[in-house]
Amino acid sequence: MSWPALRGTLTEGRPLADLTWLRVGGPADALVMPADEEDLRGFLAALDPGVPVFPMGVGSNLIVRDGGVRGVVVRLGRGFAGIAVEGARVTAGAAALDAQVARRAAEAGVDLCFLRTIPGTVGGAVRMNAGCYGSYVADVLREARVVFRDGSVRDMAAGELGLGYRASRLPEGAVVVRASFEGPRGEPAALVARMEEQVARRDASQPTRDRTAGSTFRNPSGFSSTGRADDRHDMKAWRLIEAAGMRGARLGGAVMNPRHANFLTNAGGATAAELELLGERVRKAVEAHAGVTLEWEIMRVGEPA
Repeated sequence: MSWPALRGTLTEGRPLADLTWLRVGGPADALVMPADEEDLRGFLAALDPGVPVFPMGVGSNLIVRDGGVRGVVVRLGRGFAGIAVEGARVTAGAAALDAQVARRAAEAGVDLCFLRTIPGTVGGAVRMNAGCYGSYVADVLREARVVFRDGSVRDMAAGELGLGYRASRLPEGAVVVRASFEGPRGEPAALVARMEEQVARRDASQPTRDRTAGSTFRNPSGFSSTGRADDRHDMKAWRLIEAAGMRGARLGGAVMNPRHANFLTNAGGATAAELELLGERVRKAVEAHAGVTLEWEIMRVGEPA
């Protein structure tokens, strides 16, 4: 296929497994890394409208199926990773890591601490309305700059994005390129200390050193864990998975992590098919035991082998 001109890089048949946290998945027809926003806009405007476009961050919440992804995968690089702080407003490129945004904000006395323990990039956090400890992107997002599939661009207020629990109404092929947040002010030292406490709490309860993709299923309760003493767990995904006897369940190299039941893990040599099938078995077990249908939080894209 003939591709539009690009100042960045375009790699045909690029395997995607090494770009995902779970280390699985086949190749993309083309992996595109634009040099900047203008480069991205020009490429999408000239690209055949029938070619699908999938924006990909660091692959922290993603299963790429073994047959790979048809169409174009867009991965933003250094040209989209800047972070700037002005007063209480923090503006970050979509490729900036959530943790780095939280750290830079804290240094400037802006409380975006909840982002510190969210894996991934700003673009994915906006698209999925990421959250933890009772806070969500929707609480602090003021504006997102979005390049649409046809190459047009628009600065969208947070209220236009339709942000819900782990969801937004961004159309397919739309690429978030920048976002602006506003958080409450605080003492930098206190904010840094709180983030250190959050990281320690996460590391004590989650398998952060294993090959996972974060939480596998959305909480049926419709909200994230708050981390507070009065937090309820009866409708949390991990509790339902445990009650259904699926903690530690295994299929080939795929396992529901023994340390945290809602973390689907590549324990070694797993295929995307094994990971997805194990997840579906967990969903069936929970439905049979509790009458609750778990919804995937991990995105699953591409075709089977």
